[in-house]
Amino acid sequence: MVQARTLSSQEVEIEPRHSADALSLAAAMPRLVVAARRTAASVVHGMHGRRRAGPGDNFWQFRRYAPEESAARIDWRRSALGDSLYVREQEWEAAHTVWIWIDRSRSMAYRSDLAEDSKLERAVILGLALADLLVRGGERVGLIGLGTPTASRRAVDILANVLLAAPPNESFPAPHPLPPLAEAVLIGDFLEPEPEIATTIRGLGGRGARGHAVVVSDPIEETFPFSGRTEFRDPEAMTRFTLGRAQDLRDEYGLRLNAHREALRLIAGPLGWSVAQHRTDRPASEALLALYAQLSDRPDGLSAAG
Repeated sequence: MVQARTLSSQEVEIEPRHSADALSLAAAMPRLVVAARRTAASVVHGMHGRRRAGPGDNFWQFRRYAPEESAARIDWRRSALGDSLYVREQEWEAAHTVWIWIDRSRSMAYRSDLAEDSKLERAVILGLALADLLVRGGERVGLIGLGTPTASRRAVDILANVLLAAPPNESFPAPHPLPPLAEAVLIGDFLEPEPEIATTIRGLGGRGARGHAVVVSDPIEETFPFSGRTEFRDPEAMTRFTLGRAQDLRDEYGLRLNAHREALRLIAGPLGWSVAQHRTDRPASEALLALYAQLSDRPDGLSAAG
């Protein structure tokens, strides 16, 4: 049996008021900055910048000539070495902009005993580590809705200070379209209602901007190991409810969670956005490496960002 009620005003006062509470985040930020730099350093060796074809002076690669292209693009010297025609491509030299959003809503404060970090702490580590990798490759990075992007090698410190000074976010960023060839990285638990998620992603990608959603979850949220009489609290709605036999809802919970994740993929897929899952009991470097690979894998012709 499920018994639910709204928290009293006294209980609300002692509840975590927000996952981005200024004091707790400020206390944790030095550790998170160090962790972000270590995470970036652990994956940077052997990786290259996000090289791609475009206007520039530096040679990048030869590729096969396509019949629909102008014959003026053929490199006859290279083509004379074999039986195929080749085009000489230069490397795009303009800096690109990647806009990062880190979910700082109340639900992100959660951390079970099975996790190394809270969801918020892991999201901050991933966001700052990604920024570190990108600026090393000559890119610009910024936080959605929180100022202008930067290409400074001090991006980790700059963005950390921006996060500390920013007001808490209760929901997704405003769905204002990003420039057509920019990229967005949204890092959060994505537990919001599906229509809200769709509004944001479709809004940000409305002009063709690519994006990547990183779903951060605690291992307990994935496995639902509860049994017997269990009390649950909803930090967003500020309610609590009690289950007499929590294990009876395990299968239904798993089905609903999987359906929610599938809905996210169906929202993101038609826009060319990727969706990745990351648990806080796994190394942050795993998610960072996969995310950087997604960012590096742009289709030909989508080679500039605003």
